Amino acid sequence: MGSIKRTKLKRRTRDLDLIHADLRSAKHLAQHKASKPVEDLPGLGDFYCVECGKYFEGEHSLVQHRRGKNHKRRVRALREEPHSQRESEAAIGLSTDNGPKKATSDSGVMVDATEMEIEPV
Repeated sequence: MGSIKRTKLKRRTRDLDLIHADLRSAKHLAQHKASKPVEDLPGLGDFYCVECGKYFEGEHSLVQHRRGKNHKRRVRALREEPHSQRESEAAIGLSTDNGPKKATSDSGVMVDATEMEIEPV
């Protein structure tokens, strides 16, 4: 019987794309914070690390967290731009950008459309 790998949802943090949205828009962050009742949050929701998306019991634990390796690793990962839907589709070949258009000349040879001379009418 094999081992079953389960993720612990208690320690799960928000994904990087959501945190990017929080950092870009204060409205997005306020909306996330308002979605949870304050009474249920550690430290009544006063001590929140925006980069990691975690709440802490007190100021001391928040300061210790910001000095730690996990926080610094998360900040380094946030410096990169998140992947967009367009990049994901292009990676699997669903992109419609196929480069410059090719046109045929009078002799039937394929040439770039930028190289063809257009005669005025």
